[in-house]
Amino acid sequence: MARIDQTPFEVEITDLTHDGRGVARRPDGKAVFVAGALPGERVMASQTGRHRSFDEAKTVEVLLAAPERVTPRCPHFGTCSGCALQHYAEDKQILAKQRVLMENFERIGHVTPERILAPLTDASWGYRRKGRFSVRRVEKKDKTLVGFRETDPRFVAELGECHTVIPQIGEKIAALATLVDSLQARREIPQIEFIAGDAQQDYSGIALTFRHLVPLTDADKDAIVAFGKQHGFAIFLQPGGVDSVHALWPEDPKLAFTLPQWNLEFLFRPLDFIQVNAGLNGKMIEHALTLLDPQPEERVLDLFAGLGNFTLPLARRVREVVGVEGEAGLVRRARDNAAHNGIANADFHAADLAKDLSGEYWMKGHPFDKLLLDPPRSGADVVLAQLPLKQFKRIVYVSCHPASLARDAGFLVNERGWKLRAAGVMDMFPHTAHVESIAMFEQ
Repeated sequence: MARIDQTPFEVEITDLTHDGRGVARRPDGKAVFVAGALPGERVMASQTGRHRSFDEAKTVEVLLAAPERVTPRCPHFGTCSGCALQHYAEDKQILAKQRVLMENFERIGHVTPERILAPLTDASWGYRRKGRFSVRRVEKKDKTLVGFRETDPRFVAELGECHTVIPQIGEKIAALATLVDSLQARREIPQIEFIAGDAQQDYSGIALTFRHLVPLTDADKDAIVAFGKQHGFAIFLQPGGVDSVHALWPEDPKLAFTLPQWNLEFLFRPLDFIQVNAGLNGKMIEHALTLLDPQPEERVLDLFAGLGNFTLPLARRVREVVGVEGEAGLVRRARDNAAHNGIANADFHAADLAKDLSGEYWMKGHPFDKLLLDPPRSGADVVLAQLPLKQFKRIVYVSCHPASLARDAGFLVNERGWKLRAAGVMDMFPHTAHVESIAMFEQ
């Protein structure tokens, strides 16, 4: 394969890709996606990749800046892959995400919402309460790197800080790297996961889980525990798969977050899925319940229920709610959380929602009035095709991937005769290109 010519070239940026890169055209009409460029700008770019239908490039100089361009807050922006849009004014980021959603509806689903919902936003810095740092010992630099992947995923970004992660963790990344560098097992720790609940002052609200490929020495364990005590982190170890995770210190840390408006406390494990942005999560649940409009006498089905993030607030409002989730551990903890909160009208079941569901007990029982679903990136096409949809008066679909939402909306509207009454975006991950959205359908 011929080497890529990296001679800088001038282009006009006309649009933004779904992953936050500027879109331009070569003189021959070939598309080029330019990292670090915004619509309306003229930039000098250097090619970084070549494909049959498009090229990839990075901005080397901005010749004419868009009025929406801002100075990125983070010194690692452009190297670290954690953020893609820090150079774009915050109020414009969410509008770009809204545009992505609407384009997906049109192009993939061939549907148009009757009403576009106002974007849902919350704090844009220090919001990230769950994530995974990669760890790599670099002998050439004689140091251990802790951070997110670089834009070239072969490398780990050398982070001194992170402004999107909650400050209790984001400001301790350099100290974490120093800790790992001091360990005998520093070459055998590939990742550290972090997760935070509400109580962030008593060693029990924030947990770090150290994945390690060899047994840790007592000296290494002592050093990690001392770090946890110094900085207020509960420490977990993961020597093998997910089931191998266990507390190192304290003996039985309590991890929990609350939803005060529903008088709920959720207990969770350190690798459980919880919504990344706590402030936005509370607003999102209110938003979803407003759109669903649950009534006291109704029976509601909540698919991809997780720990019961939507199920338990719904239980406060309806006669009965059934939550279905694929991961058995989450189902157990959802049941425990219902009991912990004194909720008797939420029933949880484990089922793979991407498989045949005809034998599932909850599919055959009394009909439901309404449906709420919050699927993974792959969407909900398999389960929607199997559900007797006529039983529902209303569907609310929370999505973390606009393309799968658009596909599923197309199925509901164009094949099953539903109406897409309303849709909008929610900024769960500010400064990234990640698009979280919500849609409401009626018969």
